[in-house]
Amino acid sequence: MKRVVLAMSGGVDSSASAWLLREQGYEVIGLFMRSGAIEAAACATGGDMLPIVNAPAHKQGCCSASDAADARRVADAMDIPFHALNFSDAFGRIKDYFADEYLAGRTPNPCVMCNNWLKFGKLWEFAEQVGADAIASGHYAQVRTVPGEDRPGLFRGRDRSKDQSYVLFGVRRSLLEKILYPVGGYTKEEIRDLARKAGLRTANKPDSQEICFIPDNDYGAFLERYRGPQETAGEMVDTAGNVVGHHAGYQHFTIGQRKGLGVTFGSPRFVVRIEPESRRVVIGTREELGRRDLQANRLNWLTTEAPSQLRCTAQIRYQHAPAECTVEVTGDDSCRVEFDQPQFGIAPGQAVVFYDEDRVLGGGWIC
Repeated sequence: MKRVVLAMSGGVDSSASAWLLREQGYEVIGLFMRSGAIEAAACATGGDMLPIVNAPAHKQGCCSASDAADARRVADAMDIPFHALNFSDAFGRIKDYFADEYLAGRTPNPCVMCNNWLKFGKLWEFAEQVGADAIASGHYAQVRTVPGEDRPGLFRGRDRSKDQSYVLFGVRRSLLEKILYPVGGYTKEEIRDLARKAGLRTANKPDSQEICFIPDNDYGAFLERYRGPQETAGEMVDTAGNVVGHHAGYQHFTIGQRKGLGVTFGSPRFVVRIEPESRRVVIGTREELGRRDLQANRLNWLTTEAPSQLRCTAQIRYQHAPAECTVEVTGDDSCRVEFDQPQFGIAPGQAVVFYDEDRVLGGGWIC
């Protein structure tokens, strides 16, 4: 029997994943990743093992105590071993990245970084320590065999409205053959129906919409708490450099933003550019927001060989409709992407992910 470590978040998708894996004959170990300080002492594991924390759920820091409790109860109901590990140091790295990016005038994507560093980084380290053959999560994506290639490929989930392949582009290719996405071949409603029939307590639990360490979704307040007051207030200007207003801090804005600008015109205006050096937020029309090209770096390819040039579609954010483009690799770790049609809201700091129909070819970070 193959052993698999499953990341359990306390939601319906990871809960259904546990049920599906068990039905498929896997020996499942549930793992909840704590992001905050743990008040209770970690249990000693001996040797070089990571500390396993079995503190009561209400002792948790940044993570939702109710999520931890739900994950534990689902595991208990299925008689699955369950552990909570303290990943506060790694989550601290993600928080630092989030704050650094916003204060540099970029738009971070902590979910991608979490997948790269934690869910498919530290998770695999733990899996190796407990002798597991694979790791799993409740993401809506699929890993499939690719004819003629020595390793499998990453593909979109069957439910395109819930597809999460975009945030998984940074997973190491060498890990793909050890990753399972049990819900990837189902629609969300099919997973909820399955969970109801299985009697899982999370069957009707709403999906989380917030960044886990910012449950109130107030990024500005988080940055002030985490880094203290910042001198980031400045002018709001149009694309010709004319001052049209003032803002309380450029970290409150992102490229493509339309609402909450604090100024009104006869037609819609969008954030076109953020200039942290001058503390200026540049706004313009939709036409001025559009761009035909971008530069990206820190590339990760999920194909046998890194291409020098390719035609494909690309997404510039999670909910972006894939757009036809040409990708030209310009260096060992950089590329230029030219779109057939202007794209709106290309934001430095976000990921650009390349697709061949439903397959993820790779991606990088917009400069």
